[in-house]
Amino acid sequence: MSAIDQGHAEGTPSLSRRNAIKLGGSLGLLGVALPLAGRALAAPTASDTPHGRQHVVESNAQTVRVGVVDPKAAAIVTIESGDVVRYVNTWINWGNEAKYGMSFAEREPIRRKYPQGPYSLVGPVAVKDAEPGDLIECRMLKLRPIDWGWNAAPMGVGALPKDFSKPYLKYFRFDQARQYADFAPGIRIPLRPIQGFMATAPATDEIRSAILAGNNGGNLALSELVAGTSLFLPVSREGAMIWTGNSHAVQGDGQVDQTTIETAMEDLQIQYILHKRASLPGPMAETPTHWIGLGFGETIADALRSCLRDMIRWLASTAGIDEVEAYAIYSMAGSFRITQYADQVASAYSVIPAKAVHGMLPKSLLMPQLRDQIASRTRSGDGEGHA
Repeated sequence: MSAIDQGHAEGTPSLSRRNAIKLGGSLGLLGVALPLAGRALAAPTASDTPHGRQHVVESNAQTVRVGVVDPKAAAIVTIESGDVVRYVNTWINWGNEAKYGMSFAEREPIRRKYPQGPYSLVGPVAVKDAEPGDLIECRMLKLRPIDWGWNAAPMGVGALPKDFSKPYLKYFRFDQARQYADFAPGIRIPLRPIQGFMATAPATDEIRSAILAGNNGGNLALSELVAGTSLFLPVSREGAMIWTGNSHAVQGDGQVDQTTIETAMEDLQIQYILHKRASLPGPMAETPTHWIGLGFGETIADALRSCLRDMIRWLASTAGIDEVEAYAIYSMAGSFRITQYADQVASAYSVIPAKAVHGMLPKSLLMPQLRDQIASRTRSGDGEGHA
């Protein structure tokens, strides 16, 4: 395999007295100043975890699967917790067959070659000693896209599958610093690169479409997962077996025409950190300013309820408060957003992605001691009633 080890790299009950003391006024009815810009994530964090060895992974026929996660695939590299994987020159959709400037008609035969999904997934990466019941923190260190991408709205998909009479396709070139894409005179779109697909392997041996998402992650398309953030994924299989792909140069919440600026990564660096016996019910993210949970369902309402219930359980257990109090906090100060909305009436693909909602809890609600407690309990699994 083309994985090369390199050297060291970089009814609303009141709070009990016990809980009131524990919180120490940290919720303070939300009357707390915002943390200083640039403040590090609450400890312990990935930034506190020294970088281990760097492993370079290239995309090629041995390291990439198109459109599917194969739980039985052998690891392309096995790493230690804290190591960094550097993915160089990842493949664009459809096995790297998409080329700049292709017409929609020229792309159609390529799209239809991959009925289970378009994403060129690289992996799996195995993490030594990872086993079911653990948690993998995926620390996004660097995401530099290639110099081009596209947005497309095929017929029969997206939030408005019947509103337009012909398909849409537009290509973009990015500036050298990968900071923006010019859309039209007077319209410049800032780039915020993410990996749309991040997943650990499921417990079963069933091959799964990469369009799908669930407890192990998958096609998350969470616009907040830029460099400097962490994604937490439950481990369901020995080694965790992590896959990534579906690179976006920028994405709006909802992804309403079903694409973003689709691209690939020239240089993608992720640090993987193993947290033993620190299970979560599904994927969760941490940014310098927010904790973010995700929920999935056949409808937006189902996805919202799933997201909210998981986030209530998580906050109650890590902050040491009652679940109904967590419910109230999200209603007063949380933000729930549509992550993905797809209403496919016709598609080249054999499956339909779930609706997805993400909920955002601002860290500015929490005093430093409680911020640190929540971060620690999330990573250690020692919260009361932790999922």
